[in-house]
Amino acid sequence: MAHIVNAGARLDRLPVSRFHWRMLWLIAAGGFVDAFDVYLASSVVAALVKDGFATLPQGALFVSSGFFGMLIGAASSGYLGDRYGRRFSYQTNLAIFGLASLAACFAPNITVLTLCRFVMGIGLGAELVVAAGTLCEFIPPSHRGRWGALLGMLINVGLPAANAAGYFLIPQFSWRVMFVLAGIGAFGVWILRKQMPESPRWLESRGRLDEAEATLSKIEAEVAAERGALPAVPVTRDLRQPGMPMRALFSRALGGRTFVAALSHVAINIAVYGMIAWIPTFMVKQGLSVVQSLGFTTLMTVGGPFGALVGFLLADRLPRKASMVGACAVVGLFALLYPQTTDPAAVTAVGFGLVSAIYFLVAVAFYSYGPELFPTALRLRGGGFANACGRLASITMPYAVVWLFTAFGVSGVVGMVVSVLALLAVSVLLLPVEMRASSLEEAESEGAPDPVRGLARGRLA
Repeated sequence: MAHIVNAGARLDRLPVSRFHWRMLWLIAAGGFVDAFDVYLASSVVAALVKDGFATLPQGALFVSSGFFGMLIGAASSGYLGDRYGRRFSYQTNLAIFGLASLAACFAPNITVLTLCRFVMGIGLGAELVVAAGTLCEFIPPSHRGRWGALLGMLINVGLPAANAAGYFLIPQFSWRVMFVLAGIGAFGVWILRKQMPESPRWLESRGRLDEAEATLSKIEAEVAAERGALPAVPVTRDLRQPGMPMRALFSRALGGRTFVAALSHVAINIAVYGMIAWIPTFMVKQGLSVVQSLGFTTLMTVGGPFGALVGFLLADRLPRKASMVGACAVVGLFALLYPQTTDPAAVTAVGFGLVSAIYFLVAVAFYSYGPELFPTALRLRGGGFANACGRLASITMPYAVVWLFTAFGVSGVVGMVVSVLALLAVSVLLLPVEMRASSLEEAESEGAPDPVRGLARGRLA
């Protein structure tokens, strides 16, 4: 009989220690650099146009090329992570956007810069998929939800960091300095991450049992040295799932989970790029000046970190499904209130509630519930497919919003957002999978017509 490493149960019974904090900071550091690189585009485009390096249409193409690269990166990262390992995937994507960022510093014209941005996007699109999927494989079930939310909080610091860097540095050193910072940051994290272990869950799922045992034994020794004798392992599970094909995501056993994960990304991207990104424009159309609209919008966006903080505080206290459905309901409520509100103070309060609820939903859906839905052998492919669906929604949103706003006003945009959130809430309610305080392995057959493990043997429904 082959040796069973039992990686899932052994990792789940470990008390939280410096090892877990180190994993969080190293994963979050890569996500922060990723977010910084994503959000620097707005500051860079303004500088490109002002300096005459690019026209406004060329600036728009520069931004769009990044989004298309992210779509490709999100779709491909899952295959790389599930086929070659978590370490290979997150180091590869860091190297891709790090090298492309440094190359962008020396771009002689906007054509080369746009090509660099596209390549950067491939690396950027992969990072968040790998970050969420990798972290959840190391963190004990009792802390997995709040640590996922904490990961989201740390990553989202990249937005104000990019804005601040652009404000202070671009006037002094030109737009090229932003790519220098992103490239150096990426390679700094790449070097630090070389010491990160491969996921023992993934190693065992691929049948690499000796490596899984060696890696896990080293982790256990480190935690025991800090926290004392480790608890007994409560269960024994064989995690070997070699050869699970991509089509398993759409089988009878996993199709519902894949749909919910993809719909979560689509709904959130529609809410962000259909409402939040357009709030300044809506305000101007409602009679406010540009300065007033930007001021009120700035106050509203404080709701982003606030919503993530609420997610951190509540993620492991509330059932995942209740959190998802409740957040959808609250986002929908504030979205419906928005067109009916005219007083500037009330608009700001409603906008703050809307942004907070959306980023609470992000904390639960992107960093906790979504990655938990898939078995280890398919976790990154499932996350990559869902993320790619969301990226596609974000690319098409500006055109949908313009059409709906022109035809029906703000109410038309709100109707789209509320409809997709209602569909997500119903889909979550119908999916019989609840992951709070549960081992990742417990969900592999929960609510599935056939055991998920059977998929590894080629029995696709």
